[in-house]
Amino acid sequence: MLTNKTIVLGITGGIAAYKAADIASKLTQAGARVEVIMTESATKFIIPLTLRNITGRAVVTDMFELASEFSVEHVALADAADVVAIAPATANTIASLAAGIADDMLGCIVLATRAPIVVAPSMDVNMFENPITQENLSKLKARGFTIVDPAYGRMASGKVGLGRLAETETIIGTIKQMLGRNGDLAGKRITVTAGGTQEPIDPVRHIGNRSSGKMGYAVAEAARDRGAAVSLITTPTCLPEPVGVEVIHVQTVSEMREAVIKATARADALIMAAAVADYKPKSVAKAKIKKDSPSLTLELVRTPDILAEVKGNFIKVGFAAESEDTIDNARRKLQEKQLDLIVANDITSPDSGFGVDTNKVTLIDRDGKVESLPLLTKREVADKILDRVVEFLAKKPPLQRIEFSLWPPSSTERYKRINIPEDVRHLFPEDKVPFLIETDIGTFSVCVKRHENTPSHIHLRRTNWFKAHPELKAGDKVAIEVIEPMKKYRLKVGI
Repeated sequence: MLTNKTIVLGITGGIAAYKAADIASKLTQAGARVEVIMTESATKFIIPLTLRNITGRAVVTDMFELASEFSVEHVALADAADVVAIAPATANTIASLAAGIADDMLGCIVLATRAPIVVAPSMDVNMFENPITQENLSKLKARGFTIVDPAYGRMASGKVGLGRLAETETIIGTIKQMLGRNGDLAGKRITVTAGGTQEPIDPVRHIGNRSSGKMGYAVAEAARDRGAAVSLITTPTCLPEPVGVEVIHVQTVSEMREAVIKATARADALIMAAAVADYKPKSVAKAKIKKDSPSLTLELVRTPDILAEVKGNFIKVGFAAESEDTIDNARRKLQEKQLDLIVANDITSPDSGFGVDTNKVTLIDRDGKVESLPLLTKREVADKILDRVVEFLAKKPPLQRIEFSLWPPSSTERYKRINIPEDVRHLFPEDKVPFLIETDIGTFSVCVKRHENTPSHIHLRRTNWFKAHPELKAGDKVAIEVIEPMKKYRLKVGI
């Protein structure tokens, strides 16, 4: 992801400047070419030699430095940058950037570059919360800068609050997100599940499994780095939340099922990496079960098969974690659950499966193609899976898409319908014939209606969809995609 990418790292004069060395080090280790620019005040906190030794590159501290490989340095660096990241960014630097001031090398590069710009503020809590700083950050956001929000904690002054520089992993995760925004999954929505579900026995105990969530998190991060909008539905894990990913926390199978149904209403692909319990206790004890008896019998019942139940116009990828007959069992699951791809692995291998950072899998697709992969890191496996998802998405016939304007409100109702222009009326069933419409809050049965003096329209009064989108106003554009003519459609906002 970062290999051979040029990251211009701007360091400004705050106490957190020393943390920039860690950012530069990890970017360099990941294969990036890191060009460091330090403001004059930054050199008072950390010497340029430290950054030079870390990156193996000369550090720019003077706008008029002649001994440089860059002829017109501010232009050359600005053109070379794949991302410009400023970490830490002081209140003074943020104010200068908001005002468009270019009185040092960093300011010149920010004005001259067309690369994405990431700003990670770091300052005292009172300075950060000052309305002027907040206004300046709002200006930068409005101009397309990406702001990495500071963390909450203790300051050098002894105060506690927002203002600490974000963690290195958060900043680098944001840089990766910027690099991938034009990737081969740009514009796609990917839903990923991760971790092992937990079915309660009593308030203390639960039925679980050994899934660490590492595979699902790797898929979510890889999809993000390739430009996708990612929803990660995860059970409790010890892993940090991926940057730039919508994270939905669940615990039980029923909670995951509900979250998957909602997320896939607008998804292009579902990658079900979670280890979902097949059984749960028939009843849950209200109080902790005491060890009064030498034995305990639990009656278990089947849980819903999420992957088999969920349906829609999206790519479905499942996992088969097996201890025997791995390929045969995976093929059976592929067919029974009507998947596009299944990822099979032998969990008895010590370097593959639960809790480790590597995996050795076999990919089997709906056409019967079998691809056995060598032992790889889970991130590498994730990219192999996504390569196949990209292939499947390319083969999908494009959905017919129709744009609509929201009907203006009357005195008695507020945005309760979507009018259907006469030139596309034929794409929908006859009046009062029910059909399904997928939305971001669920799938509903609706119909087309027509009243005296009103055009044909889709009525959404009973769906609460408009209540879920209070930001919508008359004249706003929405789109409906035809999934299955006369039977199923998808409603989308923000076209």
